[in-house]
Amino acid sequence: MLIAALKRLEETVEAETEALLARQSLDHAELNRAKSRSLLELTRLTRDLDAASLDAATAIHLARLRDKLVRNQEVVGLHLRAVEEIGETLAAAALSQESDGTYTARLGSGLGA
Repeated sequence: MLIAALKRLEETVEAETEALLARQSLDHAELNRAKSRSLLELTRLTRDLDAASLDAATAIHLARLRDKLVRNQEVVGLHLRAVEEIGETLAAAALSQESDGTYTARLGSGLGA
């Protein structure tokens, strides 16, 4: 049962990572629901689990999930930084459109010379 839950979370995380890398559209709400369900399921399944008593198959699945989570974190981080840069660019463009140039430094205006 634990391995099945780990596989489901692994598939969800991998699907998100691949979609972001391929620049495909994502249903973020559904993706977040799936990850939340998986985390709740894992929390319930591992509540009384002794990590020292894990069998080799479970340990392998945990290690593979950890690696996919690390990769996912990197890709999501890149995606978020790109979104931030786009937002900053749009904000700067909006501000420049609203400005009448009154307080804009002009080259050759003689200021500071």
